[in-house]
Amino acid sequence: MGDLLPMSVLMAKAYKEGYAIPAFCSWNAESTEMVLKTAAKLKAPVIVMSGPGEFPLVRPDVLAAITRHLIKKYPVPAALHLDHGDSLELVDECLAAGYTSAMLDYSTKPWDENVNALREVVKHCRPKGVTVEGEIGHVGKADTMSVESDRESTLTQPEEAVAYVEATGVDVLAISIGNAHGHYTRLPRFDFDRLAAIRKAVSVPLVLHGGSGTPAEDLRRAISLGMAKVNVATDLVTTVRNALMKQWQGAKQQWVPTTMAVATAALEEVIERWLRATGAVGKA
Repeated sequence: MGDLLPMSVLMAKAYKEGYAIPAFCSWNAESTEMVLKTAAKLKAPVIVMSGPGEFPLVRPDVLAAITRHLIKKYPVPAALHLDHGDSLELVDECLAAGYTSAMLDYSTKPWDENVNALREVVKHCRPKGVTVEGEIGHVGKADTMSVESDRESTLTQPEEAVAYVEATGVDVLAISIGNAHGHYTRLPRFDFDRLAAIRKAVSVPLVLHGGSGTPAEDLRRAISLGMAKVNVATDLVTTVRNALMKQWQGAKQQWVPTTMAVATAALEEVIERWLRATGAVGKA
C-alpha cells in the first residue's frame, strides 16, 4: 500500500467475498483526507471519486496530486475514480493526472454511441491498468439537487447488460434497478429479481449509483446480489451544507476556515457509517 490501486482490484475481492466498497465524492484536500483518514482508522478499502460536478472547483491534476500525497499518510487500499465522465477528453485528462479508474457515462445516448465510446475508453485505459466503468440502462434523478443525470431512470435489461459488457470490455457495470441520484423523495423500490438476473448473466462486478438514502436492508440485499461498489455523494454534500448553514445563520463568527473545519469534521460520522453498512470495515 502507499499508492493508489486500480478499482477493479478492490472490487474483485469485494465481489467474491460479498461486501461492497463505498465510493465517496471528494472535491478538495479536506474532504479527501477525511475519506482516507476514516478508512485507515477502520482498516477499510475505499474509493475516492470526483467528476464534472467537482472539477469547476479543483481540476483532476490537482485532486490526483492531493490524493497521491495523502495515500502515503493513510496507507489503505484505495482507488481514485472519475465519476460520470462526460467526454473522452476528460477521461484522457484524468488518465494523465493519475486516476486509477474512469467512468464515461453515455447511458442517455443511443446504444451504438454508448458502446463505441466505451470501447474506445477501454483502449485508452487498459494499457495503463486503469479500470473502466460503464453504464447501461440509466440511473436518473430522485430530486433537483443532484448534478448527475438529466432525466428519469431507464431500467437495465439483463440481455442488454450481457451484450454491453461483451461489446465494450468494461471491467465493472453500473446498472439501473430502481435506484436514483440525489435525495429520495420516497423510498426506492429496487427490482431485486432484475438484479439477480443481471448478476447471473454477467461476470463483472456491479455498481449501485445513488447510494444515499438507501434503506439498510435493501443495501445489504443489493450487495449480496453483486453490487460491489456503492456511490455516496448526496449524504456528504448535504452534511457539509447543513453544518455550514448551522454556523452561518445568525452567527457572529463566519470565518470561513473555521466553519469549513467544523463542516469537514462532520463528514467522519457519515463516512464511517457507510464503511460499516457496506461491510468494508476490516477488509483492508
